Amino acid sequence: MHFFYNIGIYFYGFGIRVASLFNTKAKQWVDGRKNLFDKLPDTHGKEVIWFHCASLGEFDQGLPLMEKIKHEQPNCFLLITFFSPSGMNFHHKRKHDADFVMYLPLDTPGNAKKFIQHFSPSSAFFVKYEFWSNLIASAKKSGTKLYNVSGIFRPDHRFFKASGGFFRKTLGYFDWFFVQNQESLTLLKSIDIHCVSISGDSRFDRVLDNKKNVTENAIISSFKGEKALIVIGSSWPEDENVLIPWIKSFDGKVLIAPHNVDETHVKSISSSLPNSVRYTQFKEDESTKKILILDTIGQLANAYSYGRIAYVGGGFSGSLHNILEPAVFGLPVIFGPKHSRFPEGQHFIDQGIGFSIDSTETFKAALNKINASYSDISNKTEEFVESNKGAAEKIWKHITAS
Repeated sequence: MHFFYNIGIYFYGFGIRVASLFNTKAKQWVDGRKNLFDKLPDTHGKEVIWFHCASLGEFDQGLPLMEKIKHEQPNCFLLITFFSPSGMNFHHKRKHDADFVMYLPLDTPGNAKKFIQHFSPSSAFFVKYEFWSNLIASAKKSGTKLYNVSGIFRPDHRFFKASGGFFRKTLGYFDWFFVQNQESLTLLKSIDIHCVSISGDSRFDRVLDNKKNVTENAIISSFKGEKALIVIGSSWPEDENVLIPWIKSFDGKVLIAPHNVDETHVKSISSSLPNSVRYTQFKEDESTKKILILDTIGQLANAYSYGRIAYVGGGFSGSLHNILEPAVFGLPVIFGPKHSRFPEGQHFIDQGIGFSIDSTETFKAALNKINASYSDISNKTEEFVESNKGAAEKIWKHITAS
């Protein structure tokens, strides 16, 4: 099976290179890995602690633990790797203490051996998912302690299939799994992995820290004025198709932050909503406009602090974005129907602070329900986020005690 895994990795790399000829994100993936090993820093004599994050969302998830480790071990060399260009492109918009950030090399046996030999990490943290077998095996062979942080496992994952023996072996290299929920713990134990505990989701720590450090945004403040603001965050076209008919009839203020802020997409939204203004083109005399389009990256988390209710995108494509970011400010959250891969969605629904919709009409119904009991729902939302903090502290205590 290892042979076929390696063949698959080589074909994956080839496929990305072909795609890079006509796809911008694939081109960034390829270009970012050119001469990768010629750019590595000298870490001789330093204790390297490695975090791997698939993308920016996982980076946010890992940040509380990274900060904890850097605080306790200020002389360590904190190495961050990303698989996706979105992590590499936007990690600088987060406050962090990383010593070096780079693309993860393609998981070939040669790349894995070269990467691990260069850095010799004392410990490695794989955030949420992405288990690259050659890199993990090489790290284990070199004596690296391996941890999974805020892991999520589902029955349909390949580890739990009859044909998943090779991938189960990869999980077997880990020293400990810090998972988010009981289902993940039960699934791992079902394949005889018992080095596992429930630590929760470290994103709760992350958003609570963001709340403490929220900064004023003069543009959003001027646009909002004294009116209530509905914030639509990380929207995809599928979300916008449902929401734009409502926005056109809504007599209030709306901030819409599309997931993709390329010019074509932003122009498409602005042409559909004539009474709108782009964030990057906002002028004081345009505060009478009804819709503000957030056409830049890095402002959304703070923008939620100005909102009354939030709609979080990605729930029509199965890629629900971070609903904790608005919830930390007490915003009731609405999202699309495909949230099964994100357990926090169902938790919010069960608590009566999250609302799943599948059409313009059900969106309107959710708004009516929220407005009928707004204070109660808002208070419960803040309390729920606060009650789930502490994942990073739990993980750190376990690591240092073992």
